[in-house]
Amino acid sequence: MAAEAQYRTCPLCEATCGLEVTIADGAVERVRGDADDVFSRGFLCPKGVGIKELHEDPDRIRAPLVRRGERFEPVSWDEAFKVVDEGLSRVLADGDRNAVGVYFGNPTAHNLSAMLYGRVLMKALGSRNLFSASTVDQFPKQLASAYMFGSALTVPVPDLDRCEWLLVLGANPVASNGSLMTAPDARGRLKAIQRRGGRLVVVDPRRSGTAKLADEHVPIRPGTDALLLFAMVNVLFDEGLVDLGAAAPHADGVETVEELAAAFPPEAVAGPTGVDAEVIRRIARELAAAPRGCVYGRIGTTTQAFGTLTSWLVDVLNTLTGNLDREGGAMFPLSATTPPDTGNRRETTTGRWTTRVRGLNEIFGELPAACLAEEIDTPGDGRIRAMITLAGNPVVSTPNADRLAAALDGLEFMVSLDVYVNETTRFADVILPGPSPLERSHYDAALYGFAVRNVANYSPAIFEGEVPDEWRTLLRMTGVVTGQGPDCDVDALDAMIGAEAARRAGIDPDEAAGRTGPERLLDLMLRAGPYDITLADLEANPHGIDLGPLQPRLPGALRTPSGRITLAPQPLVDDVARLRGALDAPANGMVLIGRRDLRSNNSWMHNLPLLVRGPVRCTVHVHPSDAERLGLADGEHATVRSRVGEVELPVEVTDAIMEGVVSIPHGWGHDAPGTQLAVAREHAGANSNVLADEELLDVPSGNAVLNGIPVELVPARAEALVQA
Repeated sequence: MAAEAQYRTCPLCEATCGLEVTIADGAVERVRGDADDVFSRGFLCPKGVGIKELHEDPDRIRAPLVRRGERFEPVSWDEAFKVVDEGLSRVLADGDRNAVGVYFGNPTAHNLSAMLYGRVLMKALGSRNLFSASTVDQFPKQLASAYMFGSALTVPVPDLDRCEWLLVLGANPVASNGSLMTAPDARGRLKAIQRRGGRLVVVDPRRSGTAKLADEHVPIRPGTDALLLFAMVNVLFDEGLVDLGAAAPHADGVETVEELAAAFPPEAVAGPTGVDAEVIRRIARELAAAPRGCVYGRIGTTTQAFGTLTSWLVDVLNTLTGNLDREGGAMFPLSATTPPDTGNRRETTTGRWTTRVRGLNEIFGELPAACLAEEIDTPGDGRIRAMITLAGNPVVSTPNADRLAAALDGLEFMVSLDVYVNETTRFADVILPGPSPLERSHYDAALYGFAVRNVANYSPAIFEGEVPDEWRTLLRMTGVVTGQGPDCDVDALDAMIGAEAARRAGIDPDEAAGRTGPERLLDLMLRAGPYDITLADLEANPHGIDLGPLQPRLPGALRTPSGRITLAPQPLVDDVARLRGALDAPANGMVLIGRRDLRSNNSWMHNLPLLVRGPVRCTVHVHPSDAERLGLADGEHATVRSRVGEVELPVEVTDAIMEGVVSIPHGWGHDAPGTQLAVAREHAGANSNVLADEELLDVPSGNAVLNGIPVELVPARAEALVQA
């Protein structure tokens, strides 16, 4: 059989790169970048090539598993759903829908079936106990955007392809290829700024790959970015550099921001941040003077104690310097599935309900993931007694991982939709697999909303697999939680969902006739969107459709009740008092931050040989002076301890990290009993979230603090001698 090239979008990170997959004799022969892809133009990172190993991975689950004692046994789908029905029905029988909790992992954002039909399951379940990776990741940015612009999805992103001066805080797009900034070949796009005569400045406690590329690297003490940004705002007002440009007619609250910034002159924040006052002033002046400038912050700015304030101040600076909604600045993408403006504008509110134990607020319908363990293991009415997990590994990705593992082990019932027996799903009573990424269709409905260029690209399935698509599994689960039993009519339920989606979009459902599942919903979304395209158009263009560069969208993009930019949202104004307290807070000792590697986005990628080969990457970075002071040697092991746990891992002495700061990558720790990840176990590493403290949160959003965690380090050999 002759080799044949198939084209699709890589679903393994936020970059949405195009793949050319060569198929020969019914198997994947080769994967490389699609040179004709309208967005990535042939660029591909190592993760994309790894999709072949993921598709072929012998550890990937290909049939439902049911727990029999201490082991999992493959069973038929009907038998698995019988167990699911019995287990969930038993817990729901007392009428408390909140007794079943749900956790969604971030791969759901890369999976059209899971994203669209996971919502259907949650609505049918009716539980308030929804948790996801969002509160260990990006909710501070989305909350700040909702307060300022009216929607959690109205997030301005850097117009990288026309930017001439870029300030990056707590982000490493050279490794991540963008995050809340969908940008294939981020390195190439950043270097293009410099080729245009522009300037790249990176603020980070670590000299990351992006910082090495930058024109200037400004080290900063973890968790103090909001102080730095407020000092820059102070300089803009103090030196008369404020000019909102085209945003001026649409913004409220400038005076309030000026009043708040008065408490944060550069001299006051220099000590806490470790950034010299004159450096702060110079950077503020450069931003104000840049013809096309932008400020961008990512996970290092959101997973800290002042994550929402930092995210807010990023766009306060973009607005005050006239860089909001202008070419080369921070602009609002317009994806092909952006819903039409119905004029429905609502105040952003939080706390419609709260967690049972700590009383923490709901945000966008979710509860903080840092509360999940206590909501399971704390006795009393309303306790979570059963869990549904979808493509998530919270035992590796959420705070105080050991406590969560123990809590999951004590559940009455747990069902996981996942492709691996991992650190989380090992506690499940039933594991329901999904198809390989090459066995399902793909469209990045979520990620195109954060793209640096408006594009649309649909990928049909390359192979027909034996495992049902996730949407069918999720609808069958919906039948279970609505009392229809394990054998509900999935197609009839899907038809109802399609008809309702058409009604809401104001479209005749017959326009999507002949389609089912996510294809029907996607076609309806495209037909209702801002461009005159349909799913058939995308099917006819396997390399995607280029919808053009970002365009100014004010005031149409705004969804606030006033239809204007709320530059000083009251909940964030109220939180500034907490930040002022940080000006006089004593400096911590050693603090921990995370880091990211180009080959690693999620924990399951560590089971792919291509992505874990080479030198050991799960090490603790320590500055030479700290290593000497603490008696740590390069290559030897250290015990790292926090309030809630400790890990042991190799030391990597490097001047790329600030003094007083250590760094451990996230997503490792694959030596847990019961997992079935052979390659990952050989490269186990240490789970940094054993050290993360569930009591440390960003107050407005409830987001976990994963950067700036106080820790102690001792040589592991000394620790062993003490124990002996």
